[in-house]
This record gives sequence, structure tokens and C-alpha cells, in this order.
Amino acid sequence: MATVGEAMTKDVLTVDPSASIGEAAEKMEAANVGAVLVVEDFVRIVGIITERDLMRAVAARSRAAEARVRQWMTGEPITIEPDLPVEDALEIMFSRHFRHLPVVKDGRPLGIVSLRDLARWRFEHSRS
Repeated sequence: MATVGEAMTKDVLTVDPSASIGEAAEKMEAANVGAVLVVEDFVRIVGIITERDLMRAVAARSRAAEARVRQWMTGEPITIEPDLPVEDALEIMFSRHFRHLPVVKDGRPLGIVSLRDLARWRFEHSRS
């Protein structure tokens, strides 16, 4: 059975809660990703900031250089472990309307999995 660890993105982008939403958006744009993990002390996940969060900030007319990530992030995100079956991750994502899930082991971030990652993995492995 396929696991999340096989499909996840291992290069985890992180941002500090005190960073501006503009800084978070710049990181996301540069890496062509839709989410960044918000961490304290370099390892403790305290949130996730996604494209949707940035859209809410823009709709509220927040200034990208002034608004802080901590104001707009989704706090205490649901996390999953790398040995979780892909189907279970999809169930969580569909039932909760998520597009990204942080992947952790022993509380430390290992990666992030997106719907795009899972679709790509499924497509690549269905042709073999």
C-alpha cells in the first residue's frame, strides 16, 4: 500500500510567525508551492499559511509588508505521519477541505503533502 512518505514533498518551506505575509508569499512564489509551514524554534509547527489564508488577508486589505503570518495562518494544523496510507490522507483532505497536510515524525516536520503531490504520484504509478 502506498504511503504519504512516498508522495510528499520533502523540501519543507518554513516561516516564522513574526514574518510578514509578504515574505511568506515570496517564499511560496519562488518555490511554486501553495503552503508554508509556520514554525517556532526551527522545529515546532504552530501553523500553516496557505494560498487561501493569503487571499483572506488580501480581501481584508491587509498590507503585505505589515501583516504578520501569525494573524492569518491556520493555527495548530492537523498533521500526519509518513507511513499513513495515501487513501487515508486523501480522506482527511477531502472531508476537511484541505489541500495541504504537514507530514511529521516524532513531532518534527519531514515534509508536506498536497493534493497535487498525491495526484502526481498516483498518475506516475498507475502507468507502471
